[in-house]
Amino acid sequence: MPWILRNENLSFIDSLFISTSAVCVTGLTTINISDFNIFGELTLLILMQLGAIGIMTLSTTFILAIKGNINLKQKINFIKTQSNNSLHDVNHVLRFILRITFISEFFGAILLSIGFYLQGFSILGAIHYGIFHAISAFCNAGFSPFDNSLIGMNNLIKYTIILLIIIGGIGYYVIYELYNKFKTKKKLSLHSKIVLISTVSLIIIGTVFIYFLGSNNISITDSLFQSVTARTAGFNTVKLKDLHYLSLFFIVFLMFIGASPGSTGGGIKTTTFFIVFISIINILKGETTIKVFKRQISNSMILKSFAVLSSYFAIIFIGTLLLLYHTSYGFFNTMFEVTSAMGTVGLSVGVTSELENYGKLIIILIMFIGRIGPASIAMITFSKKNQIKLKIKYPEEAIY
Repeated sequence: MPWILRNENLSFIDSLFISTSAVCVTGLTTINISDFNIFGELTLLILMQLGAIGIMTLSTTFILAIKGNINLKQKINFIKTQSNNSLHDVNHVLRFILRITFISEFFGAILLSIGFYLQGFSILGAIHYGIFHAISAFCNAGFSPFDNSLIGMNNLIKYTIILLIIIGGIGYYVIYELYNKFKTKKKLSLHSKIVLISTVSLIIIGTVFIYFLGSNNISITDSLFQSVTARTAGFNTVKLKDLHYLSLFFIVFLMFIGASPGSTGGGIKTTTFFIVFISIINILKGETTIKVFKRQISNSMILKSFAVLSSYFAIIFIGTLLLLYHTSYGFFNTMFEVTSAMGTVGLSVGVTSELENYGKLIIILIMFIGRIGPASIAMITFSKKNQIKLKIKYPEEAIY
């Protein structure tokens, strides 16, 4: 649409890039978001909101809203995408998803509006930026109308963004279980316990690592912010180029892991990382089974976790090679950008904004794969469960 930008038209390839980035809630962009006018920003917000809630969740919710209920087949499809095992709870979870989304964004917008007003913006400007950043943060998108993202903003803005990112990235079902635990004293599932432990651990470790190895003048608040935002949000309160390479490398690690299942974020997911990590430790100990909180994790789940991990490694490796073939930004910077795209993070060291059409198309494809990849693998796995398998066992043989 010719009225999206303030002063010039947007090329088709850039339109495709930013649309993909918004729907995949990535945050990478080939032009400054400050060039968008109010119509452009509104379009971005709609795309981010649709992408965050998810196509399956959104369509199922529309069916629920129109019919007042959903049939068994639709419930099962929804469960496959949400890692939810209870048919009885699906209707409540769907309503809860929309409720927690808009409640979080509403109160986040209020706090951010106050923060931007204290930052020196006018009342209308503060409300405008408050709403935009609240939706962008909860959706883990990382889009900001400011060219320098959130560098130089006050702590109210930073901590509100941190809270919104965590709520949006922890997974709807974990929030649903926490709500039920507070309401009915019901115990948390193994899934929720793993998500909470992984999330808290990664935030603390990331904060400490970035604080001590980031740069000489980085504060604990900025270290915490970068630790949280690296796991799929994409905002930044410090210039990434000013950080030490060790910190940037650890940020790559956090981007690779990403958020939790059923959330607005990407990455291999915290549960996948947890299962892989525990599996490796148990293998080194010589144990044949994996037990967590007096529960055993199935071999099929372990294999799926390693399959997702390997798939992400392979795609990042291939994407980095393809970009290096036609660009000269160096190995680390290129890998950083590809990992950011694959994890739908949006952090950039300046490579994306300088890419030509070839590089833009590669990043578009990687963002798309990063967003739908795990869900697609899960759906394929579920569909194969319905196939009849012959119970044939072959003799085992050792491999050295």
